Amino acid sequence: MSETTATTYHFVAASETFLTVEEPLEEVLRERVRFYQEQGKTIDFWLVTRPAFLEAPELASVAKRVPRPAAAVMSTDAQFIAFLKLRLEFVATGQFNAPSGSIIDPLVSLG
Repeated sequence: MSETTATTYHFVAASETFLTVEEPLEEVLRERVRFYQEQGKTIDFWLVTRPAFLEAPELASVAKRVPRPAAAVMSTDAQFIAFLKLRLEFVATGQFNAPSGSIIDPLVSLG
C-alpha cells in the first residue's frame, strides 16, 4: 500500500460575492496566470466556490468568520496568499494539509 504525501495549502476566504463580484480578483488571477506562463511555472493556485475544506473541524475557527456562500483562493505558495490578504484586506486566511482524514480533495466544492 502506497502512502500519499500531504501538501500544505494556504488560502484566503470570504463571501463568494465579495471575491467574485465586488473585488477585481479575476484581474489579479489573470495577471498571475500570465506571469506563470511567462516564467514557465506550473499553476499552483485555484479559486474554489463554496469550498468543502471549510467544513473540516480543524478549520472551524476560520470558517465561522467567513460569510456563506463562501469562496476561497488557495495555493501552495504562502507568499501569494499573503499578497492576496494585503490586496483584498477583508478576508480570512488559513492553511491546511491535504489529503487528510477530514479533507480528502482540497478542490471539492459544496455546490
